Amino acid sequence: MFFFSLIYLLTVVGNLLILLAVTFEPQLHKPMYWFLCHLSFLDMTVSSVIVPKVIAGFVEGGGIISFGGCVTQLFFFHFLGCTECFLYTVMAYDRFLAICKPLRYGTIMNHKACLCLSFGTWFGGSLHSMIQTSLTFHLPYGHGDRVGYIFCDIPAVLKLACADTTLNEMMTFVDIGFLAMTCFLLILTSYVYIISAILRIRGAKGRQRAFSTCAAHLTVVITYYVPLVFIYLRPGSQDPLDGVVAVFYTSVTPLLNPIIYTLRNKEMKCALMKLWGRETSGSKE
Repeated sequence: MFFFSLIYLLTVVGNLLILLAVTFEPQLHKPMYWFLCHLSFLDMTVSSVIVPKVIAGFVEGGGIISFGGCVTQLFFFHFLGCTECFLYTVMAYDRFLAICKPLRYGTIMNHKACLCLSFGTWFGGSLHSMIQTSLTFHLPYGHGDRVGYIFCDIPAVLKLACADTTLNEMMTFVDIGFLAMTCFLLILTSYVYIISAILRIRGAKGRQRAFSTCAAHLTVVITYYVPLVFIYLRPGSQDPLDGVVAVFYTSVTPLLNPIIYTLRNKEMKCALMKLWGRETSGSKE
């Protein structure tokens, strides 16, 4: 219980600091940090959908969840998770434009484009989740009332259905697999162009800065995709190890993202130091 409470607290504080740093630092009012703010908000909300209920499960009677609560938890988990998948793709596209087309970057990635791309990620995530949630809960349920998982997720909930779930399992595999692989291939394609462009940069300082920025994004993409593939893209999955991976994905990954972006980004470090200085001077007054 203490472990999850600490992780959740650090996750909220870490991502909130990123939001505040970007808000109060004018130099960070750029497309890259606009999308990073969306990522931080997503990390906080994904963690908030799952971890508080996990913590409550350590208290007697706290592990009980209503049918409506289960539907809500599953919807928001897939809504936020899919939105994050789309967001990583948009962030890769942003880095592609910044490094491969620097002269046109400001024109292409303008304020309107940033709003449209961010809206598209949230809309796509909500549409995907509505489809998956509807497919899952249109089935009749009554085969037990115990979800054998740390939260209400599609594979675990389908085990309680009183009907054939083969179509649902296939739809989940195809839908999530198609979205994940499409986004992953787009990210991979972007980084093939990015790396080739970085290698052509003559100055060592410029090359190092570009690599540092891209390394942070690649790291968080890997921490997102590895658990996703392990849990959803293995036919006949749902073994005990899935629960361990789910804990990592829902509690540890949202904590790692702000740490990764802070450690690899000098602008973010400076903004956080300024924010700390602002808070210190404000408390002294």
